[in-house]
Amino acid sequence: MDASFPPGRRFRRLRAKPAVRDLVRETSLSTSDLIAPLFVKADGPAEAIPSLPGMSRLNPADTLRECGELGQLGIKAVALFPCMPAASKDDQGSQALNPDNFFYQAIRKIRQAHPDLVLVVDVALDPYTTHGHDGVLDAKGDVDNDRTVEILARMAVLLAKEGVDWVAPSDMMDGRVAAIRSSLDKGGFPSTAILAYSAKFASCYYGPFRDAVGSKKSGDGIDKRTYQIEPANARQAVADALLDEAEGADLLMVKPAGLYLDVLHELRGRTQLPLVAYQVSGEYAQIHAAAEKGWLDLDRAREESLLAIKRAGADLIITYFAKKMAQSRI
Repeated sequence: MDASFPPGRRFRRLRAKPAVRDLVRETSLSTSDLIAPLFVKADGPAEAIPSLPGMSRLNPADTLRECGELGQLGIKAVALFPCMPAASKDDQGSQALNPDNFFYQAIRKIRQAHPDLVLVVDVALDPYTTHGHDGVLDAKGDVDNDRTVEILARMAVLLAKEGVDWVAPSDMMDGRVAAIRSSLDKGGFPSTAILAYSAKFASCYYGPFRDAVGSKKSGDGIDKRTYQIEPANARQAVADALLDEAEGADLLMVKPAGLYLDVLHELRGRTQLPLVAYQVSGEYAQIHAAAEKGWLDLDRAREESLLAIKRAGADLIITYFAKKMAQSRI
């Protein structure tokens, strides 16, 4: 052996067999680390989402059953997203403030049936608007920050009334965490937590999600770069997240996860709050696509991608792989 090799140092001693590798494993991934996203539609049979293999739009009754199955598998939390009918959308996203629409009713039934399940619901207007943006538009066609924040604060209170545990502002408007915290407290919901989409980048990897909820305009995509973070700006992302913490967020999120592990790792060293990473639809879809081509082993790629996110500093991961991961651990 080369004389420059340190005397007695052989790393393979700790890789010798599975039991040894298990004992010295530095990062672990458990079912309780995962949050399962679910897409809820008004009615009708389940609709497969072609760009999200294995995922479907579910009616409220099917969503209720799926929540029960996930709970039995050990999944502790679900993130619910509405698929609003086109006829229910307008340029103001009015249905976001209608507690009688099908989505609020579905939340109500899930809360009653599964009191121990943690319910996470986005606070944003993109599923409700005809233009697909996360807020209302001003006369110039840009998102009006302050008007949008007022609407989101009202929406958060309505969701809290339905028993949502974590409201999750995903809009990236300035000042929305402070406004939501104030509205929740004044509305009698001081125990409702805020999971802030804090470092949310203007990524092209959201495409399958927008297909799923119907927030993508026909033809070319919508440009959200005036409010989501430029992918080149890691320092700005950390600053944005720390501002959310100062405004009262209870959990911080990095989205997407796998492409921004550097931001996740940097933020882990800057905050004591729980960190959530969203393995977004495009990340999930590309793993599936490569596996379908025979270029990747789906099970191993799924596990490795999630381990990398956890290793970088995430406490919790929102992932479309949640159910399959839970089933693989039975």
